[in-house]
Amino acid sequence: MAYLITFHWGWLAGGLLLGLAMGWIAVVQHGDGLSRANMQRAAALVVILLALAIARLVPGRWGYWLDLGLLMLGAYLVGCVCGSWLRDRFISRQAPIA
Repeated sequence: MAYLITFHWGWLAGGLLLGLAMGWIAVVQHGDGLSRANMQRAAALVVILLALAIARLVPGRWGYWLDLGLLMLGAYLVGCVCGSWLRDRFISRQAPIA
C-alpha cells in the first residue's frame, strides 16, 4: 500500500479533490439516488472487492489495479464526505422569519 500511495499520490489527491467538489455540489443537487436494493448490491460488491484485496487472492497486475482502485474510491468518498460537511458548515441556511 505504501508503494501505491508513494507513486500515485497525484491521482489519489485528484480523486480526493474531485470528491470534495462533488460533495460540495451534492447538497445542492437533489437527485433520486440509488434505490435501496441497488445500494445493497453496490455495498456488497465493495465488500467482496475489499475481501479479495485483503486476502490477496487477485495476483499480479489485476491485484495491483484492484488495490489502486480501492484506494482511489476511498479517497473519493472521503472527499465527498468532507465536501458535504464543509458546505453544510459554512453555508448556513437561515429559516425565514415568520
